[in-house]
Amino acid sequence: MTQTAKIVEQHAPAQFNTQFNIAEARFNMIEQQIRTWEVLDPVVLAVLDAVPRENFVAESQVGLAFADVELPIGEDQTMLSPKLEGRILQALHIKKTDKVLLVGTGSGYLTALLATLAQHVHAVEIYPELSNTAQYRLQAQGIHNVTLYVGDAVNGFSTAAPYDVIVFTGSLPLRPVAAEKMLNVGGRLFAVVGDAPMMEATVTQRVSEGSYRHETIFETCLPVLENAPQATKFAF
Repeated sequence: MTQTAKIVEQHAPAQFNTQFNIAEARFNMIEQQIRTWEVLDPVVLAVLDAVPRENFVAESQVGLAFADVELPIGEDQTMLSPKLEGRILQALHIKKTDKVLLVGTGSGYLTALLATLAQHVHAVEIYPELSNTAQYRLQAQGIHNVTLYVGDAVNGFSTAAPYDVIVFTGSLPLRPVAAEKMLNVGGRLFAVVGDAPMMEATVTQRVSEGSYRHETIFETCLPVLENAPQATKFAF
């Protein structure tokens, strides 16, 4: 069996059990999780309703696709919770003209959301199997304004720079200064910064060639990205 065939077999959209109402589960996710976490932007709510989250999880996880959990997706990685994805999209005010860098392709779902809102998404994943699976899922949904890469973009990704929007899907102990310099003027960057158990979800905007505005929008905790730069530890 070819690698592509294996991906199709393992990750093709499930034949849903009629006892599990997908439409109702999606409605409850939006109304009970996402709206109650202060995500009220009608454009964001519409894209969360339109992009089928259930098609970006393994068949065995369909029953949990809309739950307020971080689902395992392999390689010891997890899928972001729906409410966090909603907050990220709302905070970045993505426009149809935006070029986006996503650091951590993961399941492909956030990639699909971003691609629906933006002009083009460049998504970088350090694990080849996750990138391959995401590629299949995105193609199955007819989403083609995405370029996927296998690589390490924890310090940014110069290949397609500059960007209008940059999103980190895991946490960073330090602010991603190198990636901030890859923003266009007016560009926005989302990153969860700090150390467990309390980290800050931040949005940085490049307001001119040499100045940036930093805003903390909420507190959360995410797994640290692979190879993330660490703060210097001083010994006394």
